[in-house]
Amino acid sequence: MTEIKRLRRSRADRTLAGVVGGLAEYFGVDPTMARAVFLLAVLLTGGTAVLAYPILWIVMPDTPPEVRPVSPASGGHLPYGA
Repeated sequence: MTEIKRLRRSRADRTLAGVVGGLAEYFGVDPTMARAVFLLAVLLTGGTAVLAYPILWIVMPDTPPEVRPVSPASGGHLPYGA
């Protein structure tokens, strides 16, 4: 089955809250281009688009953290930092 695409704030590509990074991941575009489009929208709307950011920050859920199982390395010792 195909996975349902969800709009979530990005954990990997986050500058402030991950809103624009999450939008970039959802639409499959470069995060830098998404930030440029957002900045252009802010300039063209006279700053009104800035109100969208905190609203999306509240409404968009955060991407869940990756759960990686911790398995012992060879020899039964955990690697440094695990």
